[in-house]
Amino acid sequence: MVFRNWDKELTEENLREQIAQAKQAWKTAEATEPRAESVQYDRAEDLIVIKLKNGAIFSFPPRLAQGLESASPEQLADVWLPPAGSSVHWESLDVDFGITELVAGIFGTRYWMAQLGRKGGEVTSSAKSAAAQKNGKKGGRPKKNISLT
Repeated sequence: MVFRNWDKELTEENLREQIAQAKQAWKTAEATEPRAESVQYDRAEDLIVIKLKNGAIFSFPPRLAQGLESASPEQLADVWLPPAGSSVHWESLDVDFGITELVAGIFGTRYWMAQLGRKGGEVTSSAKSAAAQKNGKKGGRPKKNISLT
């Protein structure tokens, strides 16, 4: 746990210094972190679409995001950005996501992300079945080559 030193005397000089530090931190974040310019739910594609201030566009299906997976199209469309563009918010769902986290592919808590990974591993496809059959004919999954040199 981090404790801040609150023993500083509150003076105009200290206040000006803190304001200057906060402004610098904001400028740094604006220059280095992704910020959203707009957000909308594309009902036809079933995607949340976020346009970033740098011109890039980021989208994701709501089923990937914790709290959005069972939301109605009307709830998904009721999304807004704060003025800084650092997050997206769904009031009726009580769901918030940071833009930096979304762009990094973080769609929920660690537990949520682990569950997503497990679901992905359970998915079957014709290619996955064919590979399993091919490996089965060879005696199973190929053994790893371990070199002791």
